[in-house]
Amino acid sequence: MNPQPVVIKSSKNGINLVLDDKIPFAELLDEIKQKFIDSEKFFQNAQIAISFEGRDLTQDEQFEIIDVIQQNTSITIICILDRDELMDEVIRRRIGEYEEQHSPQTGQFYKGTLRSGQQVESETSLVVLGDVNPGAKVIAKGNIVILGALKGIAYAGADGDNSCFVAALDMDPVQIKIGDHIGRSADKKEPVKGFRRKAKAEATASVPQIATVYENQILIEPISSGLLKNIL
Repeated sequence: MNPQPVVIKSSKNGINLVLDDKIPFAELLDEIKQKFIDSEKFFQNAQIAISFEGRDLTQDEQFEIIDVIQQNTSITIICILDRDELMDEVIRRRIGEYEEQHSPQTGQFYKGTLRSGQQVESETSLVVLGDVNPGAKVIAKGNIVILGALKGIAYAGADGDNSCFVAALDMDPVQIKIGDHIGRSADKKEPVKGFRRKAKAEATASVPQIATVYENQILIEPISSGLLKNIL
């Protein structure tokens, strides 16, 4: 028997299974099951395409392999790849469509504190479960919500959408940009330039606040249920 009846190789668009063509299929399924259980930490919650090599498989056998992988791991198999390189573009589109259909409609989530030099970008809206420290940057084509302190840079509406907003539990940014409008603080000891804060926000800086574009400048004010209804 081949000492490695199942070999997992990474491919351009997913993974490629190299399978022994001599052992019985039932035994091969057990080998595949164990191989992926052993690799669970590496592939945890992965959404991948799969291709097969080394053994001719019927369509039913391919589906059985996929069932074994998905039932015993957190992997989601998006599609079965044809190894023909001409299919690369089709596969890329399939993966993109799957991710779009299954991603939360509220946008992307990032868990953790962003430190100086780190940057996170999102094609939709972005929710940060942590702080954005000075020197860190968050960029989103949609809105940005920071469940922590914003002390770095936030850029919402990155494709030019001035209707987006930036919200944070603790709003003390170096710079905020929304669409085509920008406000920055050159020195933390000085008032923020380019921002307009309502008096209430200055008196209660610890309350959650939201930045929006108002009269061609960025307005920061405390978050209220009435304000959210007007924005959302």
